[in-house]
Amino acid sequence: MPSLLELQRQFSEGVLRSAGSKFMQHIRPGRFAPARHFQVYRNNVFESLTNALKAVYPVTERLVGDGFFRYAAASYIPLHRPESGNLHDFGEHFAGFLSGFPPARELVYLPDVARLEWAMHESFHAGVGQPLALTTLSSIPAEEYGNLRFRLQPSARLLASSYPILRIWQVNQPDHAGSPDVNLEEGGVKLLVIRRQEVEMRTLSDGDYSLLSAIDAGSTLAQAARAAMDAQADYDLTGALASQIQLGTLAQVENEKKITGNPVL
Repeated sequence: MPSLLELQRQFSEGVLRSAGSKFMQHIRPGRFAPARHFQVYRNNVFESLTNALKAVYPVTERLVGDGFFRYAAASYIPLHRPESGNLHDFGEHFAGFLSGFPPARELVYLPDVARLEWAMHESFHAGVGQPLALTTLSSIPAEEYGNLRFRLQPSARLLASSYPILRIWQVNQPDHAGSPDVNLEEGGVKLLVIRRQEVEMRTLSDGDYSLLSAIDAGSTLAQAARAAMDAQADYDLTGALASQIQLGTLAQVENEKKITGNPVL
């Protein structure tokens, strides 16, 4: 007789990977055959996980339709089964999966739309950080600014795409009243996704995106400024920094061993 742990593993494999033959020998026959009993569990699990994906990726689903989305979900679930008891954690790899999913090959923008929706999902569920105040900077000598290391708000996510994914997302909202047309030739977009009163998406210039990406990677202000200037020669660092502080994008500033600002709650 296998151990309880082994039975649990067999059951999980059977439900998520169609490998239930080992486990079915332990199911007592009843009104229905063991295979049919087992399929009930499998159908319920797949339906629950598919609905969880739909909740995170409503625009992705709208773009491809319910049938296609369910087909993609059924292929995704066995490859990326849940690793947490919280369904909010499920679906992280869906965009990457779609980028290699043969039936979606011609929908070149679809993985990036899914990345945007996952960024929004993460932003919504992220922790809360108190915004950095301008007074914090005023207490630090100007000659030390280059060594400062800022931190982004916990809800901040940065995203770059070669396609107009913000426009695609906007025209696929239930309350969209304008033209539904999207021209993929209009080019890509760089975005900041962040939760303030609600989750927001802001388009970023090349300089802003490079600055915030460098900050997010742990660069000093001097290093981040160089990255921004390399991306955009006319970049106004002072104005951009003040703007991001006013918007609440930055949560904390660190200068060597001294940390100022507010911690994540």
